[in-house]
Amino acid sequence: MSTVKSKKLQVGTDATSSNNFTIYQPATPDGTLRIGVGNADSPTEIAQFTSSGLVSGVSKLDTATGSAPSYSARAWVNFNGTGTVAIRGSGNVTSITDNGTADYTVNFTTAMPDTNYSANMSANFSRTIGNGRLNASLRTRNTSSIRMQSIGDDGNSYDSEDIDVAIFR
Repeated sequence: MSTVKSKKLQVGTDATSSNNFTIYQPATPDGTLRIGVGNADSPTEIAQFTSSGLVSGVSKLDTATGSAPSYSARAWVNFNGTGTVAIRGSGNVTSITDNGTADYTVNFTTAMPDTNYSANMSANFSRTIGNGRLNASLRTRNTSSIRMQSIGDDGNSYDSEDIDVAIFR
């Protein structure tokens, strides 16, 4: 068996560099294998692998089963909406703004590509209001934040001890 050693391997011979793929090791070896688009002399990296597997370039969830696509949340947050608003856990959320009773703005770390995202909010409330439900009301949506309000079945706004927001796009 013979071994071929090379720092770069171009797949494709098209004169247009965007039609070629290059498998390569960085100029200073760091234990990664990289895949890029473009000619071997200057590829644009699109994925990176280590001995543990894919490091970057994931386009679908590894846990997805079946043939339907699976999408992860672009942003999420769990926070206390009473008193001084406090984030318990989050992803792609820099802060929460308390705009008044049950009126919150969730600020994204990285902006959404547009405003065509799905926003889901749930609020849990320990007191009985009407039949005990709080409903989410979307106030404003932009690429860098979303403003939402929790409203009881009786039509009044109520702060909630436990609020969850998830953004999908």
